[in-house]
Amino acid sequence: MEKSYNPKITEGKIYSLWEKSGFFNPDKLKGKGFAIVVPPPNITGMLHMGHALNLTCQDILIRKKRMQGFKTLWQVGTDHAGIATQNVVEKQLKKEGKTRFDLGKEELIKRIWQWKEKYGNIILNQFKKLGCSCDWSRARFTMDKDYKLAVKEAFLHYQKKGWIYQGERVVNWCKRCQTSLSDLEIEYKEEKGHLWYIKYKLKDKGHITIATTRPETLLGDTAIAVNPRDKRYKDLINKKAILPLVNKEISIIKDRLVDPKFGTGAVKVTPAHDLKDYEMGQKHKLETIQVIDEKGIITNKAPKKYQGLTTKEAREIIVKDLEKLNLIEKIEDYQVSIPKCYRCKSKIEYIPSKQWFLKMDKLAKLAEKPVKENEIVFYPKRWKRVYLDWLKNIRDWCISRQIWWGHEIPIKGSKDVLDTWFSSALWPFATLGWPKKTKEQKLYFPTQVLSTAPDIIHLWVTRMIFSSMELKRKIPFEKIYIHPTVLTKEGKRMSKSLGTGVNPMELIEKYGADSTRFGIIFQVTERQDIKFTEDNIVMGKKFCNKIWNASRFALMQIGKNKFKIKELNVKNKSKEDKKILSRLEKTVNGVNKDLDSFLFGKAAHRLYEFFWHDFCDQYIEYSKDKIQNSKTKEEKERTKKVLLYTLLNSLKTLHPFLPHITEEIYQKLPLKDKKELLLIESWPK
Repeated sequence: MEKSYNPKITEGKIYSLWEKSGFFNPDKLKGKGFAIVVPPPNITGMLHMGHALNLTCQDILIRKKRMQGFKTLWQVGTDHAGIATQNVVEKQLKKEGKTRFDLGKEELIKRIWQWKEKYGNIILNQFKKLGCSCDWSRARFTMDKDYKLAVKEAFLHYQKKGWIYQGERVVNWCKRCQTSLSDLEIEYKEEKGHLWYIKYKLKDKGHITIATTRPETLLGDTAIAVNPRDKRYKDLINKKAILPLVNKEISIIKDRLVDPKFGTGAVKVTPAHDLKDYEMGQKHKLETIQVIDEKGIITNKAPKKYQGLTTKEAREIIVKDLEKLNLIEKIEDYQVSIPKCYRCKSKIEYIPSKQWFLKMDKLAKLAEKPVKENEIVFYPKRWKRVYLDWLKNIRDWCISRQIWWGHEIPIKGSKDVLDTWFSSALWPFATLGWPKKTKEQKLYFPTQVLSTAPDIIHLWVTRMIFSSMELKRKIPFEKIYIHPTVLTKEGKRMSKSLGTGVNPMELIEKYGADSTRFGIIFQVTERQDIKFTEDNIVMGKKFCNKIWNASRFALMQIGKNKFKIKELNVKNKSKEDKKILSRLEKTVNGVNKDLDSFLFGKAAHRLYEFFWHDFCDQYIEYSKDKIQNSKTKEEKERTKKVLLYTLLNSLKTLHPFLPHITEEIYQKLPLKDKKELLLIESWPK
């Protein structure tokens, strides 16, 4: 062994060795099937810390199961990411002074495919840098020919059941991308704004004051709402107020959605331009008046004076007009959470739009049943309640998007494409060949584990569960591990734009993949998100050096003799031999228990303590004395065998966490009957 460990030399060499062996492909393995699907990253994506954590967790599980004798399929692939990908290509066109409309749909799609071929696999290559043992031969893409067939089959299935319909509803609308957006495609940015207190005159006498952050939307108000428990307004319920500037009567209604602590406790209701207001509007059968259009311009449904203005222009004039009429009671500074398109950063408008929807009443029950009955179990268990609570108030799913890149809705005359989440909801079984009947589905479906982030439980996890229950009549996976969020050391969300993001590729370049993996996983606890510091990666680097140096020293002590593995199980053990073997057994059993419960950080700490303190500090020091100073050859040989046995099984147990360095050392062990690779060695019993 070299005097010091160099991850830059070792990791690339070892990964190539694994790939050439073909053992990432379960077809070369024997045993019962075990499968995990990688949450498919966007083809526009780059590896971030959340990916690095999630992939490390999955790789640990896959490598352990592979060593336990399972046919392990780690299904990988990428998502076409409709809006994100089209936006990237449109930005390129903008530099050429063109828009997608200059190219036309066919030419734009051609350009996107060209972009995908050039850049779409960058993130998968970054997976490899991290050491992920995915089956690359089965990599899928959500716009593959066979995957398109699965998406069409699912759509037609729902359509035949009468669960797909077209209707008008208030949606998140990006005026730049000119499409509806899912909730996950929105970022909220805190900005300094104002809270305007506006007086609405009562029909009889007096007035009621409402507070709003968006005075321009009052042009579309159709009611004022108060909480039924708010005693201040009990005498005003069902009375009439006069809508300022529009001069029409609107009712004062009661609704529990109103927060009595916000502003005055009375709020304006604009069903066309607010999601909560739309809900109230539907419940109370209020008129929906659209005064803002798809481009953020005031429509002809508003008084003529404001028509044709942008929302920003309209706000300024409306506030001035209200002040002239003495209808502004006061204006307060207020921190406003502004919804923005996560790609183009344009401010989102809430507008009524004709879209395609999937009815959710029966599908929600399908999603609820297996989780309630513990056919599907969440880890940590607190996420079960979060999952079930959301399903209680689920709305019909808006599945259409007004872009060109994606799965076209298979209905004559529709120019829309399907929401990206519609196709990714089929991921656990469409990647295995559904709707065709395949041997992969028999062997690997349902999959065993899903590991994912908390922010896509409702957008992806829920949809995979009801899609699988409806289309396959089976659960898609047995266990769901929700990993922590990786935050800055101050406990805030990492942001690339603010410069607070950490690039795992830079950590890998600086410290190596194994150090990065171990440093991240070492911080995982069951209860808390991770406040990331580079100190832990430095610790991972030191631990790798310790493993290398200890292994090198142990092999020097053992010498050139080669042993058969069964010869390492010696008789007449010393007290110290028994102690290290007992600690080893306890460690292996503990790691098994930890990983079965998805306690990755606990398992990492357990391995660190055993290897550094029990093995290095105690047994290696003991063995050094015995091998060098023992008077009997038998005692020397016995100590060498226990030393080698402990090192071998330490490497096996460490391998899922630190795959490259353990594989490199394993290749140098003086064993006559070791396997071709540690990758396929048997897990310690």
